[in-house]
Amino acid sequence: MTMKKNKVNCLHIGPAKCALDLGDGSERGEYIDQDYILHVLGRPHRAVNLMYCYYPLDKGWPARASTLAMKGKDVGFAWDYAYDDYFPYQGGLEGDTNGEPFRSMRDVRSHGQDVILTLTVDCAVSDEQLVKVTEDLRPFGRLMLRINHEATGNWFAFNKRYTYQQVADFYVRFHNIIKKHAPHIKTILCIGDDHPDENGKMKYEDEFAEAIKAADIWSTDTYLALHWGWPFDVAEPGGNSHKRTGNSETLRGFNFEYRRFISRSNGTSRPFVVSEFNADGDVTGPFEQAEQLADFYRRLPEEAPCITGVTFYQFRDRGRLGLETEDPNNSAIGCAQPVLEKYKKILNMEPYLPVMTTGGTANFPMKLRWGGSEDSDGLAVFLNFEQNPVFCEVTFSGEDANLNLMMEINGRWFYKKPGVKTIDLVSAFFQKRLTGKTEIPLRIFAPPPLGVNDPSQGPDWEINYYAKIQNPPELRIRYAPAMPQVE
Repeated sequence: MTMKKNKVNCLHIGPAKCALDLGDGSERGEYIDQDYILHVLGRPHRAVNLMYCYYPLDKGWPARASTLAMKGKDVGFAWDYAYDDYFPYQGGLEGDTNGEPFRSMRDVRSHGQDVILTLTVDCAVSDEQLVKVTEDLRPFGRLMLRINHEATGNWFAFNKRYTYQQVADFYVRFHNIIKKHAPHIKTILCIGDDHPDENGKMKYEDEFAEAIKAADIWSTDTYLALHWGWPFDVAEPGGNSHKRTGNSETLRGFNFEYRRFISRSNGTSRPFVVSEFNADGDVTGPFEQAEQLADFYRRLPEEAPCITGVTFYQFRDRGRLGLETEDPNNSAIGCAQPVLEKYKKILNMEPYLPVMTTGGTANFPMKLRWGGSEDSDGLAVFLNFEQNPVFCEVTFSGEDANLNLMMEINGRWFYKKPGVKTIDLVSAFFQKRLTGKTEIPLRIFAPPPLGVNDPSQGPDWEINYYAKIQNPPELRIRYAPAMPQVE
């Protein structure tokens, strides 16, 4: 069965009503490659959040903070180290883009997702250093940069070293450098506080007034339950290192924060996202964690429509803040939690699905445009199935075998890296079985194979990557085994 017999149309992917993003790696867990995550979850996210720190003026940099010799230092809290215990940012004037976070960023983008880079930064770094960081990030398309998040807290090194006004001023300085040298990068300001003070304001919103106006995206970090004492103590009844909040209170808090952001921005709006979100299983246990989160995601689009994106923190965790927990005997193994199956259902709820729009007839060879997970042009090949298939394989021949592709069929996504010719699609029909004749599109997009855009492709290279597909692929679809069962 060849694709030439099937209708092929142009296709556009646009934003969901509320985007779903995923945290992958932090002080609490290692980065997990996107092939594995796609296999487990069945669809990509809008973006993947990577957490790094940049303290190049500190003694011992670029070693990770928790690995430095802490002679005479009594560490009893996750943020008691010399600087924030995230993975060190290995670029800038002092480094290059061969290490992290760039390897992970390339992996994320090659798998059809945008990058959210959370970067805690020493406010004393020079403009020259910030310009170099900006240049490092420039080829990674429509990247979102979250600068010094949770900036109204008191635990990160930048808050311990500088006043809130200095932290706010640094945000504006870095934002302005970004806009001068890489304006396609969006900056995220994370300062939300859902408990109004005596004047009805968010905490320190006066100090961050100019930052609120400058930011491209407003953000808050919210946990329905959190054990912030991890890993130095255990959450037990009566303890003072953990909390829990109801869904209704949290949803009301989002609307309050958004009103305050709007008020401080002269009535103009921005996208408003939750950059870290979960209910800590240390507090709730695994079963109530799953139930509370399912209820929250069900209610969010209607009760807090101001939220345009939510980042689940995180895929795999050494504690109980992951869809998987890390096996203490083998860090390469993840143990699925009950919330994982709930989350897979959430991923396929309508408010959280990107919008696919079919256009006119596709002509080959065809140019595919990857602008990002919320703005790309691909193709849709309409397949007529007689019944649920036993075999369903797609093959790309000639030059097309070198394409880097993300494909979706029957609700499940697949990745094809350059050089791979054939992808087995039949797992899309394991759980969601066809019951009779039906037409289903095979949707195909071409994100950049190296995860970075190509300056040689034209004046829009910073926001778009282009690939050419020569011919429709071939399909092998069969409805019976290659040989009948033997008695």
